[in-house]
Amino acid sequence: MIIKKKAKKTPAVVVDSSKCIGCGLCVKDCVGSCLEIADGKAVFQETRCIGCGHCYAICPQKAIDMPGLDTEGCDDYVPMTDFDSDKLLTAMKSRRTIRQFQDRPVEQEKIDKIIEAGRFCQTAANHQNIAYTILGSKQDEFEAECVKVFRTAVQAGGKFVKAYDGFEIPDDFFFKGAPLVIVVSGSNSNKGLATSYMELMADSLGLGVLISGFAETVIAMNPKVKRMLDLPKKHKVLSVMVIGYPAVEYQRIAPRKQANVRVL
Repeated sequence: MIIKKKAKKTPAVVVDSSKCIGCGLCVKDCVGSCLEIADGKAVFQETRCIGCGHCYAICPQKAIDMPGLDTEGCDDYVPMTDFDSDKLLTAMKSRRTIRQFQDRPVEQEKIDKIIEAGRFCQTAANHQNIAYTILGSKQDEFEAECVKVFRTAVQAGGKFVKAYDGFEIPDDFFFKGAPLVIVVSGSNSNKGLATSYMELMADSLGLGVLISGFAETVIAMNPKVKRMLDLPKKHKVLSVMVIGYPAVEYQRIAPRKQANVRVL
């Protein structure tokens, strides 16, 4: 009888003792108390590690590696203080939801940057269980099914009847002729975070974004539509991002109500 030995699990964190100077910065910043100083060097214990990467990011000697994660480009640290805060705030306030798009494809390198922005958003317990489904060649088919379901719901006196009864629902009602749709999925605890990162990146690339709440609702209410997405197991739709080059140019910031600030 041959007994197969289990392959050793690659540790989440590896400390190069030849580089470590025992400063203790990684120990102090570890959220799971997985590091300690022993004989003047940092030592890793797997116990409660969530793979957050704080130890990797804080080490002044680059003595820490995380073999199971993609560390490419992680040395290019840029603090947010490098950006002018007034200009950044004005740019964020200038963002508009876009519903008119040019008939122009979005370049692959820009799509990659948008997804990369989402990849680095914070997630609950650092689960990083977010997926990005690009509709691609199935976009027209998917929108047609959504429109059919939506029209039926309105005719049946569903939840949308007050807003859309008597209005024409065009074939491009959901995606407005945009060339790119990304469905962001994962757990509800991450709702909005990846989408916000991605939207800001898209805006910085000269693109416009519509977060289609109607599409999210149709996906939630119709199992057939959801199956068309073939989402990872247990994933829920967090947002449907409609992206393209704007066919409209705004001249000023749209006004808002005063902030409702409460101090307890």
